[in-house]
Amino acid sequence: MNLSKDIHTEPHITKVNGPARIGIWLLIIGIIFAASNLRAPITAVGPIIGDIREDTGISNTLAGMLTTLPLLSFAVFSILAPKIARRLGIEVTLMAAFILLTAGIILRSLPSIAALFIGTGLLGMAIAAGNVLVPSLIKKEFSNKVGVMTGIYSVSMNICGAFASGISIPIAQGAGLGWRGALGCWSILSFITLIIWLPQIRARRHSNVSKGISKVSLWRSGLAWKVTFFMGLQSMIFYVLAAWLPEILYEQGMSPSAAGWVLSLIQFATLPSSFIIPILAGRYSSQRGLVTITVSLMLIGFIGIMTGNTSLVPLFVILIGLAQGSLFSLATMFFVLRTRHVHESAELSGMAQSIGYLLAAIGPTLFGFIHDIAHNWTSALIMLVAAILLVFVFGIGAAANQYVSSPNISNELKKEA
Repeated sequence: MNLSKDIHTEPHITKVNGPARIGIWLLIIGIIFAASNLRAPITAVGPIIGDIREDTGISNTLAGMLTTLPLLSFAVFSILAPKIARRLGIEVTLMAAFILLTAGIILRSLPSIAALFIGTGLLGMAIAAGNVLVPSLIKKEFSNKVGVMTGIYSVSMNICGAFASGISIPIAQGAGLGWRGALGCWSILSFITLIIWLPQIRARRHSNVSKGISKVSLWRSGLAWKVTFFMGLQSMIFYVLAAWLPEILYEQGMSPSAAGWVLSLIQFATLPSSFIIPILAGRYSSQRGLVTITVSLMLIGFIGIMTGNTSLVPLFVILIGLAQGSLFSLATMFFVLRTRHVHESAELSGMAQSIGYLLAAIGPTLFGFIHDIAHNWTSALIMLVAAILLVFVFGIGAAANQYVSSPNISNELKKEA
């Protein structure tokens, strides 16, 4: 492992006056709130999916679509978000996304099955825009603090996602608001984010993702594909775990309630690495050492799960959670570190997340299919181990100190400079 130091020194941070400093803090708060909206509306669904199915009378297949539909929206809209942002600017596009998110959350809480699915699709489109554009905004506005801000972004998203899955049942059953209230309450957070985001529209309404670059040929870049498959495979692993790990642990002898809490433990275990890994990644020119350590932790955790030793499950899932937080943070950092320009960062993020969430949507179904064919979880878990090894292969490639820019793009950037 070689965590070679980057030869570049951190840019000098100039002093800013009072209004400018307030603007910076407003932007940081805006990013925190934006990140908080990017998982909670989805993770809130899982714990109350039974209530939704019982109340609406929908089949298990349609109920599963409430989780799959946002992922498909991610796959489609992640490609479109950078193109919209190039015309409108990142801040304006994000503002529109928060409006769409609020509308989608309210719509899916109305007493209509059609509204439930339409609203779910709309909020998936809105979250896709946030997933793609917030890391690019961080690159644009905090170029000398990318690691710290990416850590703040990742932790905000993961905390709120874990919190949402934990309070869905207390709101629906304990507070007596039902599943509609448990899902609809997240429109309050998205509406607050709208208000907080307004100063960014006024201050940066003329800010575009890119100036002077007409085309980015990332689909022909080998490095871009390595980043894409790294993002995609780690996403697939996360959603397979979310869908099937409680069932695996239940069949190994854990109680249903204990198996359910394991998912919360994984999400909380992601928090330390979600903050620390981006900071470390930003300090080194190559992140291969971080990739190696992260994949090793995940392999140990999965091999532990495969042994069926339920007494050590908390240890195994903590290792998996630490690794999962690291993988997601590294994928997000690669959008920034492997690109020269904000526009490239947005395009790479869109490409990687489009393919990535398509894999994530396929993963749980494929995992269940392998189980049905083999009649055991071991064969399906071997599939995940193979995916982890591929994460390592693509991660080592993505972690190299290179840029995805094609020669044509590099020349355009030089002309722009």
